[in-house]
Amino acid sequence: MSFETIFKGFNEVIAEVLTALSPILVLFLVFMLVYKLPKEMLARLMVGIIFAFLGLVLFLQGVKAGFMPVGSEMGALLGNLPNNWILIPLGFILGFVATMAEPAVRILSNQVEDNSKGYIKSNIILYTLCLGVGLFIALGMTRIVFGIPFYYIIIPGYLLAIILMFFSQPSFTAVAFDSGGVATGPMTVTFIMAMAVGAADVIEGRDAVIDGFGLIALVALAPIIMVMLLGFVYPTEDNDQDVQDQDNLDLNFPDSPGSRSEKSLLTEDQAKQNAIDNQGNPSKEEMNSQKKEDESAQSREITANPGSGKAEHSSVDKDNSEKEGNDNDPDT
Repeated sequence: MSFETIFKGFNEVIAEVLTALSPILVLFLVFMLVYKLPKEMLARLMVGIIFAFLGLVLFLQGVKAGFMPVGSEMGALLGNLPNNWILIPLGFILGFVATMAEPAVRILSNQVEDNSKGYIKSNIILYTLCLGVGLFIALGMTRIVFGIPFYYIIIPGYLLAIILMFFSQPSFTAVAFDSGGVATGPMTVTFIMAMAVGAADVIEGRDAVIDGFGLIALVALAPIIMVMLLGFVYPTEDNDQDVQDQDNLDLNFPDSPGSRSEKSLLTEDQAKQNAIDNQGNPSKEEMNSQKKEDESAQSREITANPGSGKAEHSSVDKDNSEKEGNDNDPDT
């Protein structure tokens, strides 16, 4: 492929991107001048605008030069095969990986996890969207291969989405309808739609406009249904709240079965603590036995040394007399 072919229509792409970014840039500049925000924020804004401009220009040029022609050629080649049903499993695989590569899908998944405080995991949302888009792209390829009318699929699909909206968890319902918008990103639209149009153009009895288009509507419907179905099987936060309420109920009503087990546990803990405390504090029986042993040892000593016993008795009597004198003295 020559250099001229790659950059064919590059000036038109630049003009389109400038037209798209100019109102956003003007709005930001007016906002910053009115509220007199720091100049550092203005510098960061200009850097972001430059990167966004370059990224959009290169991406759109890549879509025109690579994605759409390759997708159309792949669809035409697969549609001309005798077993063109291969479009169905291939559509599922391409839809799955293309959705996983969508930047908007990953941003939505991360924001859902952050704002739900980890209740809804980002990986669960990501793989749910990938699975849903893959299944519905396979369904769209089935419609192209077998010539199923489009409204046979789209009308029951949106009726199912409306019914699920009344029964799914509210948090999942809100996420579901936003997921339908982010799943139809540039990767899916530019590659999958081009392949579907190319296949419908070569299959006998199909029309590129009637049968080739409509696939993106199915892609937008897939996340809505899949995320709301996820809300039926995903564990709710009410279970944790019920456990907490039961704990509070047991504390308020001691006769309940749950509180009895807690009482027994508390009794066992208290008994263990008392045993530990008693190890450091001797009981009354132990003190009495120790006193008797001391008295018997003292009597044996008096028997062996009578003089020491008299001296000891005299000292004891002296102490007792001094104590009685202090008790009788009013000044003490």
